[in-house]
Amino acid sequence: MQLTRLSGSRLEIGREHGRQHREAILASIDVYDRLFHDLAGLRWHEARRDAERFMPMIESRFPAILEEMDGIAQGIGGELTDVLTLNCRSEISLTRASGGCSAFSLARGGHQWLAQNWDWRADQLDHLVVLDVQAPGVPAFISIGEAGMVAKIGLNTQGIGVGLNAIRSATCGEGLPIHLALRKMLESEDFDNALAVAQDGVCAPAHLLLADGDGRALGLEVHPGPPGQLSPRRGAITHTNHLVSDAATHWVEDFPKPDSWSRLTRLDQQIEHLVAAQPSADDDATGLDPDRLFDLLGDHSPGEESLCRHFDPSVPEAERMETLFSVVMDLTDKVLWLRHGKPCQPLASMQLAPRSH
Repeated sequence: MQLTRLSGSRLEIGREHGRQHREAILASIDVYDRLFHDLAGLRWHEARRDAERFMPMIESRFPAILEEMDGIAQGIGGELTDVLTLNCRSEISLTRASGGCSAFSLARGGHQWLAQNWDWRADQLDHLVVLDVQAPGVPAFISIGEAGMVAKIGLNTQGIGVGLNAIRSATCGEGLPIHLALRKMLESEDFDNALAVAQDGVCAPAHLLLADGDGRALGLEVHPGPPGQLSPRRGAITHTNHLVSDAATHWVEDFPKPDSWSRLTRLDQQIEHLVAAQPSADDDATGLDPDRLFDLLGDHSPGEESLCRHFDPSVPEAERMETLFSVVMDLTDKVLWLRHGKPCQPLASMQLAPRSH
């Protein structure tokens, strides 16, 4: 996985992103062409038409990002609509596909941690990128995600961090597409501005885990209306791939796979073990560190409880999800640790911090 440093105007950032990752972006388009066909009977040109309906929402809520996406299109020698379709892939596919991912935030020892596994189709493993972005007039940030997409999971120089859990639902309405909302949150100067992005509405349901280096954290079950909010309990928030807040479940019907509940139970057990060993959020007696949190994410409980997801031939091909990367963030120190591949057997590891302008 390549670290790509991007700076300049929005257009220049996009062009360089597209130029450096042209092959991975084109391969990603092929992956989603197959996925849209497998799950929804859509070919790429039909998915492009679906994505175009989100353009007015982006123009009204985040117009600056369109220049960057146009730059990505220029960098690959393609069209803006192709890049738009990649960035709206959740809105197109998650009504039919079950994503994975197990995420948590944890305040302990004077540090705010945010960590997660990102589970998705294995054919995206080689199309992941680390973006270190310095856009004009906003905080610099690091994001781990898919080539050609403007953001996913990461943190910025203000100590704002975001995580993501996919939610399968047929709901889709007014708001920013999920990945563009994540990008706008990463460009926020503070927690309240990042929270306002979610409160303004997100097209499709998802769980966005928001935290900052000052110890604030909220789980945001976003959808086109006001998000459901999950506050920390004993310093922790945990989430997998089903909705739990009254504010979300009252308005949105989701269709999670059964393993979402079993993984959440296991994640809660793992976090409770950490908290029990360190009862006070201010107590640093246990020496919590990234390796300990990666060990947690590498859990291999029997059956569907396992947090670390491996290839399973018994699952239909279109539904197979594996852990493709894991991240641990110390938002207080503004550092991100990445394991590309599974946390138990990473293909590569790196430690990163976003550059200041």
